Amino acid sequence: MAFNHLPAGVHDALAPLSVMPVTHSVPMAKNLRPDRSPTDSAPRPSPGALLDRLAAGPSRASRVTHTEHLPPRAGRHAVWPDRIRAEVLAAVQAAGIDHPWAHQARAAEHALDGESVVVATGTASGKSLAYLTPVLSALLDGSEAPNGRGATALYLAPTKALAADQCRAVKELSQPLGHSVRAAVHDGDTPFEEREWIRQYANYVLTNPDMLHRSVLPSHARWSSFLKSLKYVVVDECHTYRGVFGSHVAQVLRRLRRLCARYGASPVFLLASATAAEPAVAARRLTGLPVVEVADDASPRGELVFALWEPPLTELHGEKGAPVRRTATAEAADLLTDLTVQGVRSVVFVRSRRGAELISVIAQERLAEVDRSLVRRVAAYRGGYLPEERRALEGALHSGELLGLAATNALELGVDVSGLDAVVIAGYPGTRASLWQQAGRAGRSGQGALAVMVARDDPLDTFLVHHPEALFDRPVESTVLDPDNPYVLAPHLCAAAEELPLTDEDLELFGPATAELLPQLEAAKLLRRRTKAWHWTRRERAADLTDIRGEGGRPVQVVEDGTGRLLGTVDAGAAHTTVHEGAVHLHQGRTYLVRSLDLEDSVALVEQAAPAYTTVARDTTSVSVLETDTEIPWGDGRLCYGSVEVTNQVVSFLRRRVITGEVLGETKLDLPPRTLRTRAVWWTVTEDQLDRARINPEILGGALHAAEHASIGMLPLFATCDRWDIGGVSVPLHPDTLLPTVFVYDGHPGGAGFAERAFHTAGDWLTATRQAIASCECEAGCPSCIQSPKCGNGNEPLHKRGAVRLLAVLLEGAPTKESEAEADGTDQTDRTDPTGRTGGRAAEAGQG
Repeated sequence: MAFNHLPAGVHDALAPLSVMPVTHSVPMAKNLRPDRSPTDSAPRPSPGALLDRLAAGPSRASRVTHTEHLPPRAGRHAVWPDRIRAEVLAAVQAAGIDHPWAHQARAAEHALDGESVVVATGTASGKSLAYLTPVLSALLDGSEAPNGRGATALYLAPTKALAADQCRAVKELSQPLGHSVRAAVHDGDTPFEEREWIRQYANYVLTNPDMLHRSVLPSHARWSSFLKSLKYVVVDECHTYRGVFGSHVAQVLRRLRRLCARYGASPVFLLASATAAEPAVAARRLTGLPVVEVADDASPRGELVFALWEPPLTELHGEKGAPVRRTATAEAADLLTDLTVQGVRSVVFVRSRRGAELISVIAQERLAEVDRSLVRRVAAYRGGYLPEERRALEGALHSGELLGLAATNALELGVDVSGLDAVVIAGYPGTRASLWQQAGRAGRSGQGALAVMVARDDPLDTFLVHHPEALFDRPVESTVLDPDNPYVLAPHLCAAAEELPLTDEDLELFGPATAELLPQLEAAKLLRRRTKAWHWTRRERAADLTDIRGEGGRPVQVVEDGTGRLLGTVDAGAAHTTVHEGAVHLHQGRTYLVRSLDLEDSVALVEQAAPAYTTVARDTTSVSVLETDTEIPWGDGRLCYGSVEVTNQVVSFLRRRVITGEVLGETKLDLPPRTLRTRAVWWTVTEDQLDRARINPEILGGALHAAEHASIGMLPLFATCDRWDIGGVSVPLHPDTLLPTVFVYDGHPGGAGFAERAFHTAGDWLTATRQAIASCECEAGCPSCIQSPKCGNGNEPLHKRGAVRLLAVLLEGAPTKESEAEADGTDQTDRTDPTGRTGGRAAEAGQG
């Protein structure tokens, strides 16, 4: 039998809330620029005082496991390069900025020199101004050309919200420049009547990689006047382009460069990143160009108090009688309520869309008991909203109508919310880079701020709140992406061939795997070679071959039964687990039950309801080994990396009571299996190792299963992934290895680089896994160490002590660092044929 692990679902066990008295009410300032002071003059509590209020009382005080104090930092000024137009400098000064920070001036200098540059500094350090000054100066020069558009610039953001927000900021900053700067957003929400004007007249176009892939590049002839004048390409929040999404964006940028060259342009790339390890290396992999790094943050920073918060144990018992902690969702909702009652401007970041809705609803219910006027001051912000809903929320946020927000990372990468006093992070966001990005949203005007990370009841979060050095004493991660992934590269070669026939000169641009893939695409009758070029052969659009966000198909529309009203969309990869028949679906604070899911038409019909439960899907997974690329001995066992095929099927869902988290029942589902060819790391153990670990056949399955659960939970600490990006399976006797085996795989076709990272950091990764299990105070296993709420086998069997002994014996044979370094020569090019069987994302890789 095989045991698979799924990420924890969202469920709530709400405890009575003791709210604090209202002391003052402060609107959220309409302050789009971090260098301006907030419009309100109300006194702000110090971060330490704010934490003391939140932790007041004996039950609350014990929840703070660690407090980190980051002292304030003074800024270092410089002067702008003299090549920036005087009109632009005057506009900047009119915005209240007399002198740039040193990193802003240095980045602008590189841009003016024609060097691509990445600015990798902290949140609110003025990265936008670093690239805007050279861009606006170039646009001003270009406005003097006979056609008024002698220079253009393209801005790319990972979210629509960020592009819209940046457009507002650009228009505000460039207002003194008159019509010389014509900025416009071109995304899926842009009315068609505006698009032609943008193509013909806008000189600063703000869009996203999806629109570039599906609209601009396939229609490049209509954009020719814009592309031939393209001077700068701004890639904002470039650290988010990781994994399979980052690999797709890397190829989209190569297609853009190719078409620009066709029209005689060679744009300079200006990238902005949160603090990251080796930002120039990641930027070079993303763009395919040499990139200069500016990472010395010269901006000032206010005091930051960062608290780690562990919810208390409840009187409830979970599966197998395991102790259950109060959920991070419920705890974060309490904190948001307390902060709102005190008039503290705050945002709660949560991993899933459902979690954002739940936190908002719970906080509104609690606030109604105190002051009904505060209910409208709290809302949820997430992906999947309709455009008009999203714009209304953004407007309320900027106007100050909203005081508190429960948000997914759609806001982390979206709206510039200056003047926040506090950020609550409901669960570790997956990477240290994201953690600091979210924490940095508070104190964006240089004032002190409070950040609180509330631990979820899972192995990684529990480990981190008791090992703060893993967060505060370690550098942020490197960004992982693999543009040569054939599942990523193949559809982009087809799209490029449709845009402009591919020639031998293009091989270097698209990477070393191109020459090997072109004959495969020709054999699959996707491309045809004529004379010296490859041409697209189909009638359909080649850009439609792939979804660059790796979501495995078109989104599922959520439609209200009876009215036919479109409520929103759900990613195709998450549909099986989130909008299956009988699922509870939350939207804008209202609860719906899914009546039916039509996979063929991608429609889920829902009806409004008020069930006293939430739902959590369960599934089963099997893995077969296609090819082993690299293996190294771990004592008698082996650590391997290679290609696998994963078969996954959602088989049932649990109904959990909202108030207590109690399981009310399980309902079977009849959904089709999905297959996925991807990359995996796996380890095997021998009979001798089992004997040394005192693992007999009766507990073998449970020991492997427990080690698998915990290792998946811990991997985000070592790779820039989150738990939705990876999956796992453990098998007491696997037919391909003929040994007890644990697999951890990438949840994306062709892989995303996470399993490879796990292979190269396996010693540290599995050591931390063993430590996380061994240090948990429970007797036989709980959600904080080895249990998973979405385990398709119902957390059967699990053996905590067996997992600790098994990992200890395995680690005794771990290779030295020198041996691991030798394994870094893994051949990445020999992979499965991307034109063959594809399949969607595994359920593990679904989105909340």
